[in-house]
Amino acid sequence: MKKPMDAEVFIAEQKRILAENPDCANSSYNLGVALMQEGKLDEAIEAFNDAILNSGRMFEGYVNLGYIYFKKGQMDKVIEVNLKAVEIEPRYARGYANLGFAYLQMCKTDEAIEALEKAIELNPRIAQAWNNLMNAYMQKGDTDKAIEVGEKLVEMAPTFALAHNNLAFAYYSRGNYDKAIEYLDKAISMGFEPHPDFIEALKPHRDEKQG
Repeated sequence: MKKPMDAEVFIAEQKRILAENPDCANSSYNLGVALMQEGKLDEAIEAFNDAILNSGRMFEGYVNLGYIYFKKGQMDKVIEVNLKAVEIEPRYARGYANLGFAYLQMCKTDEAIEALEKAIELNPRIAQAWNNLMNAYMQKGDTDKAIEVGEKLVEMAPTFALAHNNLAFAYYSRGNYDKAIEYLDKAISMGFEPHPDFIEALKPHRDEKQG
């Protein structure tokens, strides 16, 4: 079995190839991935931009730029590069899911819902897109829709503890405390640690139920 190449050796090899052939988009992309994994984000950005420049359809380069800009907290850039990714590859569900998350972080709720629904349409199995869609409807103030989405999610992904927690909060916001307790307890049973304030908010309703 061939021994995996050391990251620094791999990076050096890609740079050697690029020194001989600066327009090699694949080597620039591979270099970007390796640099990103090593935490050299600014160098990775440069490599991915080179890959994009030298390839007409390098949507994966834009996607990885999105992950880097997310780590840097630059949500406007996350949106910019993922819009380019889905422009190149309109059926790329993960690109729409990334857009939805970024819009959600920026409180652009309607844009988030539109992008997340598109992601789910293209790939209904992206659990995180469903979870973010539930949160987007909560952000919009549409608790009923949030619960509808959340129920579909926990049916599809029953071991997704965060989804149970978020669905519990949606039911709490509606005033259905029994359901909130039920789903919060499911999340806790899976090892999830809810916010202490949420546990405290449900305590009187739990005591009332037990009493």
